[in-house]
Amino acid sequence: MGIKENTFYEGGPHIGDLIINILLGFTVICLPLTIGAVVRAIWLRYKITDRRISVTGGWMGRDRTDIIYSEIVKIAKMPRGIGLWGDLVVTLKDRSRLELRSMPNFREVHDYIAERVADKTGRTVEAITTT
Repeated sequence: MGIKENTFYEGGPHIGDLIINILLGFTVICLPLTIGAVVRAIWLRYKITDRRISVTGGWMGRDRTDIIYSEIVKIAKMPRGIGLWGDLVVTLKDRSRLELRSMPNFREVHDYIAERVADKTGRTVEAITTT
């Protein structure tokens, strides 16, 4: 029997990121951005629970990264797409970073992660987050 987890978010990147990049793909200059958005839409998946953050991606979705909240030092958020989606950058104790690109409802996800980190480490939410 495994440990029970409550899922806060499970899914892929925001569909608006794909739509805008496909429209920009009609120009040759933006073609690499379009290819990146298509690959993200097909193979990138996020799962955020009350115990961890899990990102599955890479070629054919073969790479998986799991992070527990006690390892997180800082969270930064950057709005994109007229504020409908955004990017989150999670910095860990060993100074490595994990990017959550084109995250839908990124403000709510950011607040949820900051609360979990504050619960696990005892630090205040303001000390964890940056904008």
